[in-house]
Amino acid sequence: MPNSILVVIGSVVDWLSYILILKIIQFPEMSYQRIISLVPSLTQLVLDLGLGNRLVGRTRFCIHPEELVKEIPIIGGTKNPNIEKILSLNPDYIIANHEENRKEDVQELQAHTEVNITEIDTINDAINAICELGGDLGLESNAQKLVDEIMVLLSESPKYPPLKTAYFIWKDPWMVAASGTYIDSVMKHYDLENIFTDQQRYPQISVDELQNQDPELILLSSEPFPFKQKHIEEIKEICPDAKIELINGEWFSWYGSGMLEAFDRLNAWRAELDTGI
Repeated sequence: MPNSILVVIGSVVDWLSYILILKIIQFPEMSYQRIISLVPSLTQLVLDLGLGNRLVGRTRFCIHPEELVKEIPIIGGTKNPNIEKILSLNPDYIIANHEENRKEDVQELQAHTEVNITEIDTINDAINAICELGGDLGLESNAQKLVDEIMVLLSESPKYPPLKTAYFIWKDPWMVAASGTYIDSVMKHYDLENIFTDQQRYPQISVDELQNQDPELILLSSEPFPFKQKHIEEIKEICPDAKIELINGEWFSWYGSGMLEAFDRLNAWRAELDTGI
């Protein structure tokens, strides 16, 4: 083959390589253009990363950020999504979670499109999920910036003397957050010694169990059960010596970009708590 033809072929290959690289730089992960999130915390993350134009569906519990989610179609709840409506939106990437969503719903969706099933039981899991989603959606630098900001907030929380703590999530029956949960991981970071750490996930407990553990602090979460002042009085009869507080459940249970506000608030709250005990 003449040298002149080889030069031309080489030039064409170089040019095609340049075009390919240029497309990768300008249009990262272009395959994911129709995203649905079945996880409220991660819906907020996707929107805060700047992908509102690609998010085509969310659950009715996806409420943050309010000004952006209202433009996105609702496809049901976390535990009862409308599969037919989801598929009608032609998603190419669905975000789910092993705790938030039902296995049978996820399996049905997996038969039609890619589903990222996140498993977030610790602060480290949450940070890894941010990086993974950032990579999948072509926003690695945005995700890393968010992680860096979260790590700064975590480093700013000093160590405190541990407080024997119960964290309630439900009433009738009484249920608490125990070991193996993201809530428990946040409690550990803020030196709140979970008195039910010998149990798993979200066990039902009795008032006798609560009394026997003799907690110093009892937290009544705002979600999923909306505890009120009247419940403080009820618990006070069971544990008269404990400090009992209503707490914003999002601080302890929403991960993703919500960790920024959560840890900022928790840093201040824990400092005030330490001086008030």
